[in-house]
Amino acid sequence: MAAEVTDPPTSGLKANALGFVDALVIGLNATSPAYSLAAVIGPLVALVGVCAPGVMLASFVPMLLIASAFYYLNKVDQDCGTTFSWVTRAMGPWVGWFSGWAIAMTGVLVVGSLADVAVRFGLLAIGLDGWAANEVACQALVVLAVLVMTAVCVVGTEASAWVQRVLILAQVAFLLVFSAVAIYRVYAGTSSLDSIRPALEWLNPLGAGGAALTGGLLLGVFIYWGWESAVNLTEEVEGPASVSGKAGVWSTVVLLVTYLSVGFAIVAYAGTGFLTDNAGEEEAILALLAREVLGEWDWVVLLAVATSALASTQTTIIPASRTALSMARRSALPPGFARIHPRFRTPDVSTWWVAGLAILWHFVLNQISSNALFDSLTALSLLIAVYYALTGVACVIYYRRHLLESLRNFLLIGVGPLTGAGLLTWLLVESVADMADPANSYSGTAWFGIAPPLVIGIGIAVSGLIVMIGWRLRCARFWSERPGVASSELVRGGES
Repeated sequence: MAAEVTDPPTSGLKANALGFVDALVIGLNATSPAYSLAAVIGPLVALVGVCAPGVMLASFVPMLLIASAFYYLNKVDQDCGTTFSWVTRAMGPWVGWFSGWAIAMTGVLVVGSLADVAVRFGLLAIGLDGWAANEVACQALVVLAVLVMTAVCVVGTEASAWVQRVLILAQVAFLLVFSAVAIYRVYAGTSSLDSIRPALEWLNPLGAGGAALTGGLLLGVFIYWGWESAVNLTEEVEGPASVSGKAGVWSTVVLLVTYLSVGFAIVAYAGTGFLTDNAGEEEAILALLAREVLGEWDWVVLLAVATSALASTQTTIIPASRTALSMARRSALPPGFARIHPRFRTPDVSTWWVAGLAILWHFVLNQISSNALFDSLTALSLLIAVYYALTGVACVIYYRRHLLESLRNFLLIGVGPLTGAGLLTWLLVESVADMADPANSYSGTAWFGIAPPLVIGIGIAVSGLIVMIGWRLRCARFWSERPGVASSELVRGGES
């Protein structure tokens, strides 16, 4: 017999707690621009050379198309569970549940690693190199960082937004200083490396060609991931239903400008040789460049990466926790995950669960090796591509009766999201094929005969299947839902 499940609490998330700027800032911080650039610029240049800015531009295209899907779906269904809710309405509960699971697991996979980067770069920025090299001290501070940022999430969205504003301002200011000095030294001829003067040809991604372009685009998808955190706050943002959707779209545009500006500066100052030779240094490559460009002022860039990773530690918890809340409200997860803190009006139970699982995951993989942590991050590309692509398809299916009502609907709600989903599906297939070869992992080792990132991805899918079937046997309420279409009234009401 199915378990008796009580209805979730009637009190909801705190409405009108955030404005457009707050949602935009949280969307930007969730992508962790400085950290993302530090993580991918070396490998990206190693793959595509001076075409790195062009590949960043090309990677922006599927993100913008999927952002359009988020915008239009949010106009007719303002649910903090975003993709979970939309895919369920368009494609049914089974596919919807898996999309929610994918989002929740992204937070679990990455939060610990983000906190780790924040701690190490923060220690280096203030001159505590010995602490940064001490594994015990670093891991203790990682736990502390996750707990503090989780507490900020629970205390309230206003507090979170205030912290995020401070962190994004510091991050962008540091990046701008670094880029400006680098470009100045290129044109002044004082670069300490083999500098190259920027050229418009760098914006042509096709110059990379073939397999190199595919690998570069996969890295490009990672650097844009996270902007949709703005849309997860839809129930807490003041104004019409379109506000959080617009914040998500604009965050992708701001990210594009940031990445192109800093990307041009880095490639111009360092040249392809230095970046390729140090591609294996991961995030540390930006620290090396900071010393070359700024000398004793390199702490500016170190602090930018630290604040970037710290901000993303907090904002990455938002979509995972609110997706779990949305799933629990519709009986897709145990009702305890739907609890709203009576004072702070935030999903405290689901937030702490995400943080706890993230800490556990980080420590388990850290015991295996540091390379296993990098392989875990690589597995993120699978989850990102899955739920972004599902969102694009869900948009087309849910609006299917309205696609031919206008050219705008046909292009922005139909062709655009479907094209974005197709591009991401192609990248997903390419990624799986690449990860099947153990040599393509950070560790270069095999788990069960294939690369660790693919094992992690399959493991997440299998564990999700087990949890879903187990909960389906206990409570079948969610699985009684049936797919639907956007009603004419909702579409007209969402046109504001």
